[in-house]
This record gives sequence, structure tokens and C-alpha cells, in this order.
Amino acid sequence: MGTGVVPLESLLSARTVWRAGHHAAPAPLGESTGFAALDALLPHGGWPHGALTELLIPVEGVGELALMMPTLSRMTQAGQLVALIAPPFCPYAPAWQRAGVDLRYLEIVQTNVQAGSRGALWAFEQCLRSAAFSAVLGWPSSADGPALRRLQVAADTGQCLGFAVRDSRHANNPSPAALRIERVEDAVQNVWRVRKCRGGQVPSQGFAPPSHAGSRG
Repeated sequence: MGTGVVPLESLLSARTVWRAGHHAAPAPLGESTGFAALDALLPHGGWPHGALTELLIPVEGVGELALMMPTLSRMTQAGQLVALIAPPFCPYAPAWQRAGVDLRYLEIVQTNVQAGSRGALWAFEQCLRSAAFSAVLGWPSSADGPALRRLQVAADTGQCLGFAVRDSRHANNPSPAALRIERVEDAVQNVWRVRKCRGGQVPSQGFAPPSHAGSRG
């Protein structure tokens, strides 16, 4: 897939200088999600820049990747790097390509098995902080409050989009993330509901993705 799995150190050393000039001008407040209805719900018209967004899900594969895919597609097509940190699945390259992702700009960072979740958290934080990536996705299942705070600070430092996919059981726990959005089932369909959004009121209505948006990748 693209350049495949590569050492984290080589990514950071090779890309940081290349990415530095991309943030010379002030970034817009929000990065469009690719869904007009969802953008309208969010205070800054999209994913918050330089911040951590939590996607809270009951199980894997309920549309979390589909929700991010328009943004990832747009970024990679513009030649901007996106990183996946220790994904819990093997991304299926043809599906990502069909979604519009340019695999040349998609990097998968795998961590040492012995390092476990701590190694993945470290890699997540370093990639967010590096300014080498426009977006970094991680699955920090065991992250506590201080760990999430470090991720939020790192996303701010690197001025990139940070996405943390976590289990819905964490929904009632406090979080420093700028945006928290949860996949829930209402009386009619599954929707995404905003639980926290920095810079505005939490909207009362949810967002139901279009039926053609796939759930797995």
C-alpha cells in the first residue's frame, strides 16, 4: 500500500522539513468533513485544525472510516501525507483507492509488538507533533486523561488533524479532545452525535451519513 510499512524515525526525519512551509499561512478554522450536513453542525464548519477529534464507536466497522474518508481522500490527492498508527486491521488497498485515497501519500506505522499500547501511543504523539502529516489516525484504546492531553497538545503543536478512534464506553469520561463524536442508534437509524465541540454549543440533532457511505475499509 503506497510505500508500505516504514520505520517511524525515517518518516519523521524525511518529512518534517518538507511539511514545515505548509503552515506559514494561518489555517482555516475547520477542515471540511466532506459532508455538508455534518459541517453545518460543527462550530468551525468541519474537523478542528490543530486538534484531537475522538470518534467513539460501539464496535469496529460501524462507519468510522467512511466518516473520515472524504477528508483523507482530499488531503492525499493534494499530496498531503496521512498516517495510520498501528491500525487494528489490515487496510484493504483497493477499497481505499476506490474511496479516492492516493496511496502514495498514505503511511502505515506499525509499532513493536512488545511495546504494546504504550508504543502505539508514543508513535501517535510523535507523528502528531512532527508537522510531517496533515492527518494522523490512531486507535488509543487504553489512553487515560493525561495521555489524551498529550495527544491534543501534540496535534496543536504539529497543526494537523488528529483522529482517535475509541470504544463508546469512554463516552462518559472527561476528555481534552476538541471534538467528540459518537456513533449511536436512535429510534430509526444509526447516527453520529456530537458530545463535545470546542468553540460552540453541542448540537441537539445528529448526523446520519448517506446510505452509500461504506462502513469498512
